[in-house]
Amino acid sequence: MSSGFPHECLICHTTNPGWTPAKYDHTGFPLTLGHSTPSCTDCHTGGNYTSTPTDCYSCHQDDYAGTTDPNHAAAAFSQICQICHTTNPGWQPAAFLQHDNLYFPIYSGRHQGEWASCTECHTNSSNYKIFSCILCHEHSNQTETNGHHTEVNGYTYTATSCYDCHKNGRAD
Repeated sequence: MSSGFPHECLICHTTNPGWTPAKYDHTGFPLTLGHSTPSCTDCHTGGNYTSTPTDCYSCHQDDYAGTTDPNHAAAAFSQICQICHTTNPGWQPAAFLQHDNLYFPIYSGRHQGEWASCTECHTNSSNYKIFSCILCHEHSNQTETNGHHTEVNGYTYTATSCYDCHKNGRAD
């Protein structure tokens, strides 16, 4: 026998007292920090409670396209925002924690805490494949650096040649 209301309503509501309070277990998309909205309809527009997207980019395309430090679109950054961001207000702090395992240790070792912005090493914010090692350290003195590498076959003093031998950031 029908009770006069759709059973889907019971996902959020009880019938006593008077359909309130409405509660929903949002563990699949936690309503934390920047997503703690005052009304369900802020996200579930047009009464859509079944297919509201849960990926960041669906709602934050303008943020992605308008970011200039670094320019996410020009640098072809992933649209999976949580790779670098959390839901902290303002998307900060942003951290590409995979950097240590995939490329060069910046969150651990000697470079931990030694930089404030990605653009300190990545000198072209439109292309993060471009970086420079010789902007920092004693290596900015080309004559001294050349003297330390006289026995290194194929050595060149360029912005990225350090990485060829020093992928872990150490002298060895």
